Formats: sequence, C-alpha cells, structure tokens
Amino acid sequence: MSTPLVMRRSTGRVGRRPAARFVVLGLLIVAAAAFFVPFFLVGINAFKSPAEYAVSGPLGLPGQLQIDSIIDFWQRTSFDQKLWNSLVISTTVAVGAVALSLLNAFALGIGRVRGRNWLLVIFLMGNLLPQEALAYPLYYLARAVGVYDTAIPVIVIFIVIHSAFGTYLLTSVLAHFPSEILEAARVDGAGKWRQLVQVVTPISLPTLMVLFVFFFIWTWNEFFLPLIFLASSSNQTVPVALGVLQGQHLTDATTSSAASLLGVLPAIIFFLIFQRTLVRGITAGAVK
Repeated sequence: MSTPLVMRRSTGRVGRRPAARFVVLGLLIVAAAAFFVPFFLVGINAFKSPAEYAVSGPLGLPGQLQIDSIIDFWQRTSFDQKLWNSLVISTTVAVGAVALSLLNAFALGIGRVRGRNWLLVIFLMGNLLPQEALAYPLYYLARAVGVYDTAIPVIVIFIVIHSAFGTYLLTSVLAHFPSEILEAARVDGAGKWRQLVQVVTPISLPTLMVLFVFFFIWTWNEFFLPLIFLASSSNQTVPVALGVLQGQHLTDATTSSAASLLGVLPAIIFFLIFQRTLVRGITAGAVK
C-alpha cells in the first residue's frame, strides 16, 4: 500500500521541478532582454542619419546603415588616440596588478609571514577606500612630483588599488597550494624564485587570467580618477573623452549613440575574446 503513495509523491516532485525551471528560465530571459534593450537602441540609432532619427524616432529601425555619425565623431574627437591611451593604461595596469598580487600572495599564502591575517585586513581595507578620499592627496602629490597630466599616476594608482583585491583573492588560493609540490621543487634545488616562476605561476595561471580580465575591464571603465589626472585631450581615456566631449561637441542623438557605441564596443570585444579563458579560470577555481 505504501508503494503507490511513494510513487505519487515522487511524481509530484518531478512534475514541480520542470515548472520551477521554466519560471527561472522565463525570469532570466526577461532580465537578459532588459539588459540587452539599451545596447540595441544605441546600436540602431548609431547607424541612422539625423533626418531619419527625426522621422522614425529612437525605436525605429534604420532604413539603411549609415556610418556618417560614427565617422564624424571619430574625426572630431581624435578617438583613435583615446582608444590607444585606454589600451595602454588598461593593459599596463592589468599586467602590473596581477604581477604585484602574485608576489604579495606568494609571500602571504605560501611564505606564511607573521601577521598574515592583519596584512590581509589592511589590503582589504585599502581596496574598500573610496576614490574620492584618494583624489585630493594624490592630486597634489602628482603635481609635486611632476607627473600630473601623464598616464603614470593613473597606472600606479590603479595597480595599487587592484592589487589589494588581487592579493586578498590569491592569498586565499595559495594558502591551500599543495605543499608536496613545493617540497619536490625544493628537493630538486629550486629556490623561492624558481618555485614562484616554474611551479606556482603555471598552476595558478587560470586564476591569474581571471584577474587580468577583471583588472583590464575595471580600468577601462574608470572615469573619476582619470578625469582628475588626465587634463589634456591627447592624454584622455575613452570614458573621460566621452564624458567631457559630450557637452562640447555632440549636438544630436545619432552622434551621441555613435559615441556610446564606440565607447562600449572595445570592452565587449575584449570580453568576448577572453570569455573562454574567464570560464576556464572560474571552473578551475571551483574544482579546486
């Protein structure tokens, strides 16, 4: 008599699970659509002429693809120089922050220095400091040293800020690094530097690549501190150029859409290129 009851209960559970999955799937589709709609509107309006935008409005599809607004904005703002500035700063910060995070985490996670927990708290607090609190003293320090209106203070500041987060994350990973591997390397005569370069770095490469992608995108999207330290138009990054030049040069919605599209497209392309690397790194961290 108990068997049919058990079967009915299990059937009810199985029947409820697909319904819950469809509900979750529907919510995810709605969220994805809400996230995608602004990019879609920017994309279609960037390829319209001002006359076509005035007739069809922001929701109408372009009759034919026109790149006049994109070309006009690119030429008026020297956008290729802004792209190059953002690329150099973001790549340098990402590489430098990953390297500094790895060195710090190797000392704290594997070296087990005294006061490791207190040092991690200091790194975490440094990462939580608002940029507004850093702007005033760093501005006068940059002017006193003579590096104001150059990429140097922006690169140094973001390397330090991002490496605080990277040190905290990598230390928790390297704290559980297999000691047998390091012991085998010591037996083979490897010193600390060889252990770091030839043993720890290759095994931790997926996590390092995840940090590299995050640091690059975070730096690319930064606006506040680059706005303060990069005053000249020739030194500005893409977000700063868009924010400053929008009120000076843009006069219609199609050019505004073209500027927004040019600003966000490089970050999207970079993310798509390193998407597999990012997924592999996160999966490797989950498996560990």
